[in-house]
Amino acid sequence: MTDSESRQAGDAIHRSGEQKHDVTQTFGHDSDLSFVPFGVELTDVEQGAIAALPSGSALLLVRSGALAGARYLLDTDVTTVGRHPEADIFFDDVTVSRRHAEITRSGSSFEIIDQRSLNGTYVNGERVDRSALVDGSELRVGKFRLNFFASPLDRAAAND
Repeated sequence: MTDSESRQAGDAIHRSGEQKHDVTQTFGHDSDLSFVPFGVELTDVEQGAIAALPSGSALLLVRSGALAGARYLLDTDVTTVGRHPEADIFFDDVTVSRRHAEITRSGSSFEIIDQRSLNGTYVNGERVDRSALVDGSELRVGKFRLNFFASPLDRAAAND
């Protein structure tokens, strides 16, 4: 690869002494973005964690990616998601933008808002700028796929 080809590849290859740039890698083809739902098979531990959620909170379960199995409690009005080390949910992968998305809470309702990320934010296979999250929603942020679960107390109140 020549030096000019290296620069055209988005400075993906760095030689010593060159300034390194923080870049987000893009997905190659639409086929990379195919949506095949994982389903919602939960372990006993995951079911217990969901059952224990207090009103006004929710849980994100990482289903694929380097952090598969991780759980994130959503219990604040704004939760940041991205590759920035100070993000509330930190995904250290080049397919995730530094400030990729925010999850906002209003009462017991949650919404995800894309922050103009390069690879986009997906809910149930659809690219979204913003979307309400409902129990079982599948999110994709970069290579990471997650499921959203609302507090059972809030689900019960909504059904009454």
